[in-house]
Amino acid sequence: MQKQVSGIVTDRKKDIDQIDSRMIRLLQKDGRISNIEISKQLSISEATVRSRLKRLIDGGYIQIVAVSNPLKLGFNITGDLYIHIEMKKIEKVIQELRKIKELWYIVMTTGDTDINAEFVVKTLEDLNDLVYNRINRIDGILRVETSVIMKFIKRDYDFGTGLEQG
Repeated sequence: MQKQVSGIVTDRKKDIDQIDSRMIRLLQKDGRISNIEISKQLSISEATVRSRLKRLIDGGYIQIVAVSNPLKLGFNITGDLYIHIEMKKIEKVIQELRKIKELWYIVMTTGDTDINAEFVVKTLEDLNDLVYNRINRIDGILRVETSVIMKFIKRDYDFGTGLEQG
């Protein structure tokens, strides 16, 4: 059974189990770990690792990426956008926001704002263009608040899975 939420398809037929959870934990600590090393540490075959890893990626449970520091890669300004929208136009707003390359993370939220997004840009002029000329002109956007990141203090991605205890 597949479920589609805002363009993202997830497969709910098979949730993750303890082996998947342990694989994810290893990959969170080192995304470059080989399938052979995972198979050794978990005492399962490399073919099992390969097929489970494919299912986890295809199902949207994990992504294998290099997590970079945008401030060291030429993006001088990064931060958060808190976007207030007309709820009747939410799907159209989401479609338009997804097209904007500078927005690398977009989520629907509860609380004071409807959508939060994280952005990376090179200059203040780029940020001005992003907020005022591109995002604020999307039909359904009521208001955008901006918060600029001054310094990364903690950026850990090895939080495990919900199957782990304590």
